[in-house]
Amino acid sequence: MLTISDDFTTPSGAGPVMDASIPWEDYTPLDLSTANRELEGIDLGDPAACQGYIDLVLRRNSARIAYGGYLEQRNLYRGNAGFESGEEPRDIHLGIDFWAEAGTPVLAPLSGKVHSFKNNADKGDYGPTIILTHETGKNTFYTLYGHLSLESLEGLYPGKQIGKGEVLGSLGTPDINVNYAPHLHFQLILDMEGKQGDYPGVCMASDLEFYKRNCPDPFLILGSQGLKDHFRR
Repeated sequence: MLTISDDFTTPSGAGPVMDASIPWEDYTPLDLSTANRELEGIDLGDPAACQGYIDLVLRRNSARIAYGGYLEQRNLYRGNAGFESGEEPRDIHLGIDFWAEAGTPVLAPLSGKVHSFKNNADKGDYGPTIILTHETGKNTFYTLYGHLSLESLEGLYPGKQIGKGEVLGSLGTPDINVNYAPHLHFQLILDMEGKQGDYPGVCMASDLEFYKRNCPDPFLILGSQGLKDHFRR
C-alpha cells in the first residue's frame, strides 16, 4: 500500500460543484445506507426504484438536489458482479453523491487542469468520467466527477486548463451512466496510484483505512466555503 501524507492542507475559496443557480437552501441530505429502514423492500439497483425514493425525499423537503454518501455502507451495489467478485463485497462509498435531474450542469469547484477522462461503460461503473488535477501551495490532489453525459467528454485533452466555476459537463441519463439514477459522484483523491480516467469509488471494509486517507471527506474542499456547516446542520 502507498503511504499518503498526513499534511494535506485544505484549499480555500472553493465554489459549488452543481448548477450555481440552485441555492444551497434547495439541497437536502439523502441517506442510502444500510441503516436507513425506509429503504427496506426497495431495490436501489433498479434506477426507477432508486429515483422514486430520491423523488420522495426531494418532495418531502421541497428540494431540488439530494446529497450525501461519504463512507456510507450501501445495499445499492448488491447483485452486481463488479462489487461482489471477491470473498468480501465492495459496498462502502468513497465520495459524495449529488442526485439531481439529468442534464444538470456540473462545475469545477476549484481551478485545475484535466488529468484524464474516460467513458467507464461497464454496468455499475461511472460511465463518462473526468478527473482534474489541482495544485495549491505544496499540495497536489485530484477531484473525480463521475456519471456525466457523453457530451461532457467532448473537447477534453490532458492538461487542458479548467477555471473555477467553469462548466465541466452535465449529469447523464441512466442508459449513459450505466444504470444509476442521475447523479454526480464527486470524490477527492490524494494519490491516483497511476490510474487514468478511473479510480475506485467504492471499497471493501478491509481496505477502508487506506481509502479514508487517500480519499478524504470531499467536504474538506466544500467546507472551505462554509458548505460543510450548511449541509450538516
